[in-house]
Amino acid sequence: MERHAVFSYIPRMLKLEVEAKNKQMGLMSSMCRLILVTAITLAAHQFSISSSLPIGVCYGLNGNNLPPPSEVVGLYKRSGIEFIRLYEPRSDVLEALRGSGLAVALCPTNEDLASIAQRPDAADAWVNTNIAPYTRDVIFRWIILGNEVIPGPLANYVPAAIANTRNSLAAIGLANVTVTTAIPGNALEASYPPSAGAFRSDITDVMVAVAGILASSGAPLMINVYPYFAYASNPSKVPVDYALFAATTPVLTDGSFLYYDLFDAMVDAFHAALERIGYPGLRVAIGESGWPSAGNDPYTSIDNAMIYNRNLVNHVLTNGTPRRPGEIMETFLFAMFNENLKQGAVEQNFGFFYPNMNPVYPFW
Repeated sequence: MERHAVFSYIPRMLKLEVEAKNKQMGLMSSMCRLILVTAITLAAHQFSISSSLPIGVCYGLNGNNLPPPSEVVGLYKRSGIEFIRLYEPRSDVLEALRGSGLAVALCPTNEDLASIAQRPDAADAWVNTNIAPYTRDVIFRWIILGNEVIPGPLANYVPAAIANTRNSLAAIGLANVTVTTAIPGNALEASYPPSAGAFRSDITDVMVAVAGILASSGAPLMINVYPYFAYASNPSKVPVDYALFAATTPVLTDGSFLYYDLFDAMVDAFHAALERIGYPGLRVAIGESGWPSAGNDPYTSIDNAMIYNRNLVNHVLTNGTPRRPGEIMETFLFAMFNENLKQGAVEQNFGFFYPNMNPVYPFW
């Protein structure tokens, strides 16, 4: 993620439920987390992500010490990661992807969004420059128009940019490529309880237009979901086990829906928001999710990052959410590398790998 938006999830009634549960769970929490870390570490060498599973990793480039793209592509392949998300169409990265077999999610830069939306010929030019020359030996699976530009001054360009890009892709025989956008947690005006989920009033019209065009092609809406930020901003009200998929009893009851983890609650707030604007059947995909390994002790740690990401993968591969049970979501983990040019210590430490390509913790 180029910038991590804090999900507007400051629970009110949750505090009462948490206080009661913390009395039961407090003594067990540390021991359970220690057992989880040990089990995950022992399993890490046996567990690998199958190529048929909908899991990818974001490849950010906000670092001045990152390895060459050709080596990065090799690292993806050695690690068994077959989906890669790129935030800009860099020619050196696209060249490195030739013949790799990796499925690519590619974003135009946000700065290109207005011209792509306003002029179909600009969309044609973007596709002809960044997609067409590589189609024989690069697998383009997603094009993401706008990373976290909703809400914001570029939001109104997103629907037309999606439509124009779809037409441009179809013109070169790539009508099957999924075209969507990625939005952050602060696109929601309400998110607690999840059933109250609603988009901000200043973007409702845009989201209706975006949802309509996505529904017409069967494309999911991408959402960037970070339980870490909700937990770290309010640790007295958000139990760490709830944030790490480690709770053994429901932490939140929302009508008939029981929530054992914060991730599901955050995703279902988006589901409810889509229902509220008339698109209950629109799927979501996870454009980014992860946990930093350093930068804000004690909330950031290698143990927490490993537990969260491992549990996230296991969860999305086997479960939907309480509101959408059985609906498996394509998911991109953030991020491949620690990036030293991002703002702040937390943002710099989301990587699975150090820039020298050594793992931050055993995972792949």
